[in-house]
Amino acid sequence: MTGSSVLAFVLGLRWFKLRGRYCLKMKILIVFSLLLAAVSAKFVISKNVHPLSQKMIDSINYMNTTWKAGRNFEGVSLKYIKGLLGVHKDNHKYRLPSIRHAIPGDLPDSFDSRDQWPHCPTISEIRDQGSCGSCWAFGAVEAMSDRHCIHSNGKVNVQISAEDLLSCCYSCGMGCNGGFPGSAWEFWVDKGIVTGGLYNSHYGCQPYSIASCEHHSTGKLPPCGDIVDTPKCVSMCEKGYNVSYRQDKYFGKKSYSIESEETQIRTEIFTNGPVEAAFTVYSDFVTYKSGVYQHVSGEELGGHAIRILGFGTENGTPYWLVANSWNTDWGDKGYFKILRGKDECGIESSIVAGVPKL
Repeated sequence: MTGSSVLAFVLGLRWFKLRGRYCLKMKILIVFSLLLAAVSAKFVISKNVHPLSQKMIDSINYMNTTWKAGRNFEGVSLKYIKGLLGVHKDNHKYRLPSIRHAIPGDLPDSFDSRDQWPHCPTISEIRDQGSCGSCWAFGAVEAMSDRHCIHSNGKVNVQISAEDLLSCCYSCGMGCNGGFPGSAWEFWVDKGIVTGGLYNSHYGCQPYSIASCEHHSTGKLPPCGDIVDTPKCVSMCEKGYNVSYRQDKYFGKKSYSIESEETQIRTEIFTNGPVEAAFTVYSDFVTYKSGVYQHVSGEELGGHAIRILGFGTENGTPYWLVANSWNTDWGDKGYFKILRGKDECGIESSIVAGVPKL
């Protein structure tokens, strides 16, 4: 055998050995992928499982994701829950002019508006929209109330009326049947909004006229009924309030949207206070109890507006801290956390806010 033949023989052996190792690695990779697919298949929740059932709750918790499910609703239908989700389906077509911030060097990784501005009690308030798809109005007036206090250094401490906005902003949509968050902030700038607290609070010019109700199964409020009609617009304050409707109005100086960039949204909250956001609700969301929510199962139910008041990280998962408007019995005492930085359920694509006129 010549030298070249020997060399060819040796190289051939080495090629077969390398090929064998490659094939072995490929076999291992294929087997691993099949096992992973088999394991993942166990976590696919059947469409036959009712979203509000204990089986759905147990299935979500078995998946051991970043959040825990529990019973938030009892004796209500999915139709009713869809009625609470009052962000109009065409909201994505309407967007306020956006602004951009220079990112501050001291922008924190964790922030809670309640701690930053403790002299502003509205930041810690959880409201209740009752049996009305008025989330678009609630997310707006909650953040507006916060910002009047924040930007006045606590001198202007009021609750802006969800009732006045819901019933009198005809350009905002269809009242209890859905609206546009951006239009709510424009209305604040153009027409102004009077003061008003929760149902039966007798706070301010126009308190909310729709009764709080028990979305949760263990609370003390009366059960929620069908979605109600939108209250009529009344240009006057409730009896006993000694300021006129016109004199009681609070205005915004400007309104705008925030680019769907995580650092831009953080900067806006850190600089100016809580914002209003809209996101797509899936049926698993209504069972949220704790942790950092991200969609894992269930059908799309509709669009919902809320107030984002902070951000942080929990067990390595970045989140937005959010106040809902389904009273303190729902979720984590009325709050929830949702995955940050991934535009989860579109929550980073619909941020609106504004600056008050002082």
